[in-house]
Amino acid sequence: MSQEQSKRPEGDEQKEAIKYGDVFPVFGDLASKPIAPQDAAMMQTAETTVLGKTQKGGPAAVMQSAATLNESAGIVGHNEVSDIAGNQGVTVTETHMPGTRIITESIAGQVVGEFSAPAPIPASSPASVFTRDAITIGEALEATAIAASNKPVDESDAAAIQAAEMRATGSSNIAVGGVAAAAQSAASMNARLTKDEVKTKLGELLTNASEKLPADKAVTREDAEGVIGAELRNNPNMSTHPGGVAESMAAAANMNQQGLLNT
Repeated sequence: MSQEQSKRPEGDEQKEAIKYGDVFPVFGDLASKPIAPQDAAMMQTAETTVLGKTQKGGPAAVMQSAATLNESAGIVGHNEVSDIAGNQGVTVTETHMPGTRIITESIAGQVVGEFSAPAPIPASSPASVFTRDAITIGEALEATAIAASNKPVDESDAAAIQAAEMRATGSSNIAVGGVAAAAQSAASMNARLTKDEVKTKLGELLTNASEKLPADKAVTREDAEGVIGAELRNNPNMSTHPGGVAESMAAAANMNQQGLLNT
């Protein structure tokens, strides 16, 4: 045993990672993979895009909790994505049946969650699988409104939103009355307030963001990198916020690149 090992205090042993096989009925390589933060972000974006919100107690929530513990233990990095989820991706699909829709959530082709919900469709309609177009910048911002709804808007958020709007419109000008202008105003106002409860939150600002953008487009890797850079440069800690604008854009870009939600 080395001197360094002998000096290690009791209870400081390497914590074991929370793996997919610990929380989901999966097998093979996936079961042995630690759950990483960007895996959770991808599932969170997929759920929000298809369902309009993240399920309470659903796969995305379970993954987020596990990824947070793995990151806190130093097992995975904040921007890490597992190779199997990164290469094979995550999917959330709806199968429509008479009066019912079946929601199926999968990682690398293995089902990690499935539930049914009422569907207002005629009983004579055939079953069909609902697919989505590529995730747009506006939809990624709306995902942020859910994932980080209670975060007070600050300069890093405003910068990221401005970068996102400019990417969506292809213009270097901030639209008057647009979401970027509103974000900058909110960040400036929040900086003068001391109580978080009275500050403008991301959830208030980015709800229905698609409707507030002058134009919209599918998120690309270049879009995500531009937004991530803007958020990092304007954060004193040089980090992105969990579930924030940068992370939602990165998750959307990953999914679009793989074509997992493309028609």
